[in-house]
Amino acid sequence: MVGMGMGMGMGMGMGMGMRRWGLVLAVVMAVAVGEVAALTAAQCKAERDMAVKECLAVVFGRNPSPACCQRARVSHTECICPAVTPKLMTYVDPNRAIRLIEGCGRKVPRHFKCGSN
Repeated sequence: MVGMGMGMGMGMGMGMGMRRWGLVLAVVMAVAVGEVAALTAAQCKAERDMAVKECLAVVFGRNPSPACCQRARVSHTECICPAVTPKLMTYVDPNRAIRLIEGCGRKVPRHFKCGSN
């Protein structure tokens, strides 16, 4: 299961905000598989914020921009995955997220799981 969640909903109901967060994070976290680096909490937050900024259009059905794909390729799973909760995953289609991530040039390993329990 690959997924990410976005808890902010620019003027929309909480459900739409979670859907946004979920899809954007799904794209970024799965792309970041295999990256190992000790990052600070502030660095991880900055990475999540950049992912949200660059990939927000994906939530509205658009294809990832070059900047979103780049973010997906460089983001660290240790920063993204803890933000993915089971509740947020109810708003994410893991198959679509994987297709988008792999379309950006990042391989998602079979049976990869990302998220908190």
